[in-house]
Amino acid sequence: MNKNLKNNILLFTLEYPPFKGGVANYYGNVVKYWPDEIMVLTDDKKGIAPLSRDAIPSNLIIKKLLRPHWLFSLWHLWRAIRKYKINTVLIGHILPLGTVAWLLRKMTRFDYVVFLHGMDFSFAIKSKRKQLLTQRILKNAKKVICVNSYVEKLAREIVEDDKIAVVNPGVEQRTTHNAQRIINLKKKYNLEGKKILLQVGRLVKRKGVNKTLKALPQVWEEVPELIYIIAGDGPEIFNIKYSILNIKDKNKIILINKASDQELTALYELCDIFIMPSRDMDGDFEGFGIVYLEANLRDKPVIAGDSGGVRDAVEDGVNGLLVDPNSADEISKAIVRLCKDNELRLELGRQGKERAMRDFSWEKQTEKLKQILNNN
Repeated sequence: MNKNLKNNILLFTLEYPPFKGGVANYYGNVVKYWPDEIMVLTDDKKGIAPLSRDAIPSNLIIKKLLRPHWLFSLWHLWRAIRKYKINTVLIGHILPLGTVAWLLRKMTRFDYVVFLHGMDFSFAIKSKRKQLLTQRILKNAKKVICVNSYVEKLAREIVEDDKIAVVNPGVEQRTTHNAQRIINLKKKYNLEGKKILLQVGRLVKRKGVNKTLKALPQVWEEVPELIYIIAGDGPEIFNIKYSILNIKDKNKIILINKASDQELTALYELCDIFIMPSRDMDGDFEGFGIVYLEANLRDKPVIAGDSGGVRDAVEDGVNGLLVDPNSADEISKAIVRLCKDNELRLELGRQGKERAMRDFSWEKQTEKLKQILNNN
């Protein structure tokens, strides 16, 4: 890295590829599409090796940030700032990494920018002690970047407005698919002539699979050819399997918990409707929902739970339908509506693709972030 750069930037995060999840994906793409060089300081508890510059356009520092105690990350951050002449640190997790930056800033000169995703922030303000610490961290930050408008609203309650901005996640453009793989999946699961309802993602309770399962009997009364495919894994999988066993038409539900990336791409292509009725569960909510835009990129309309940061990803009547995620009746009516109204289904899918490509490219999102950081 050129140490003479005017603004050397370092990303300080606990989650970074190959770690899986929305937060890691967000930071991985910020670095990938960042127009200049950027450093990354992250945890290596999974034994991550440094990435080559051929793979990602950055230098990558890998350290054991949290072992044996999170305060050791203060040393690693201080050392990186000194060695690489860092001017700006991007804080990936307000607690505990925001605490580290706030303390270190008392001893050395640098600016820090805090990112807020959702659950990280809601948990950081649950107790009085953590809320006071969070206020101090945000007050001393140069900027506060919220990944969705819902978190922005929460953040404005404890920090001045002029330092807060929203930078949503982006999506990478999809231009090709494997037609033979789609044919093979149709044959494997006997999907010819069926309407396909797809849900993809980590199987946790707030994602709403249980609510969709409850809605299906009402849907099948009007759309008997509907097949519900659930692709994912997670702690809720055993409850989902048990629920399926108690459904009369359980042969119309397909659970795929070990799908490859190629199979997931094919599933997006062959489905008719994508669904994820996420809901807020005691501060654990959907920060954005990149899967909605992934489905839109394949011309598919989506059904989403109207909660958390979902409204940034899904505009009701534009690229999908928003429903009360706690109402199986609303969910069933939305499914039936899109199954029966071919024109609406195709229109929402078309509009969704145009919107995703126009407003949510990673190039556009990282450029927006860079402009925010440069605006003092």
